[in-house]
Amino acid sequence: MYQDKDNRMRILVTGAAGFIGSALSLRLLARGDEVLGVDNLNDYYDVTLKQARLDRLTPHPNFSFAKLGIEDRPALEKAFAGFRPERVMNLAAQAGVRYSLENPHAYVESNLVGFMNILEACRHGKVGHLVYASSSSVYGANRKLPFSVQDSVDHPVSLYAATKKANELMAHTYSHLYGLPTTGLRFFTVYGPWGRPDMALFLFTKKILAGEPIDVFNHGHHTRDFTYVDDIVEGVIRTLDRVPGPDTDYDPMHPSAASSSAPYRVYNIGNSHPEQLSRYIEVLEECLGRKAQKNLLPLQLGDVPDTSAEVSELMRDTGYRPDTPIETGIRRFVEWYRGYYGV
Repeated sequence: MYQDKDNRMRILVTGAAGFIGSALSLRLLARGDEVLGVDNLNDYYDVTLKQARLDRLTPHPNFSFAKLGIEDRPALEKAFAGFRPERVMNLAAQAGVRYSLENPHAYVESNLVGFMNILEACRHGKVGHLVYASSSSVYGANRKLPFSVQDSVDHPVSLYAATKKANELMAHTYSHLYGLPTTGLRFFTVYGPWGRPDMALFLFTKKILAGEPIDVFNHGHHTRDFTYVDDIVEGVIRTLDRVPGPDTDYDPMHPSAASSSAPYRVYNIGNSHPEQLSRYIEVLEECLGRKAQKNLLPLQLGDVPDTSAEVSELMRDTGYRPDTPIETGIRRFVEWYRGYYGV
């Protein structure tokens, strides 16, 4: 889906050196958009991996980069003023459920203060559409599967989840008060090449290849709606291109959790095909050609037993449904990992 030069948009992507942000930026550049990538290149995980992702983007003539954190308001405002984005994709955040138990303040600074700065910059910069990463973790203690955007999400079980729910509330407020079109995307367990080293697939691969035991929480019984990174990126692009207006069917007497009388939407982006963690590990073992030594442990604090995405709203509005099976996605990750690390 290429755009002609007249349709080329200026898109600001925060978290552009991140896993999803770098993959998204590559796709936007390939179709002719002009991209300003923003990232603080923090050391939450290996900075050389972030730099390597960035190195794939920097040769492109339509890509520019600003090293800054979204919590730095003056620097962010300067970037917005210089670039004048028409659309903004906010992927910058302090990620990870488990780390939020150790360092809660990092989540407040990036995910709340930083997001507030993004909203203000979009409002004053007259941005045409803000799309932002929410998370499947907002479903928290919910047990009705699959998770639907129509469900109440008032019982988070980690501070990370609480900050993502707060982002949705903050975005709605700006959509209501200032007519800023916003779309929140609840991503479900993203994996694939160039992934994050703190995530299961990366950790498992590294340890299995090194002959070390892997920590398998909940004895491998929990299920996750593992979603391949290219499917996530496709979902992001489809929603980025579709600017929401007020929902004409919205009834304040029976309010929908996913839309509003304001230009506001929330979507799940997930594979809708949950897999047990033990099966995920089996597929990885097949791709690596070796067995894992497993250290079986109980479910970790802040984790949920199961996730599953109901994506009918995404399908209805964009015609898209993620569908890459884990057998394909894990194989591609392993090929990338072996190539990147020379294993």
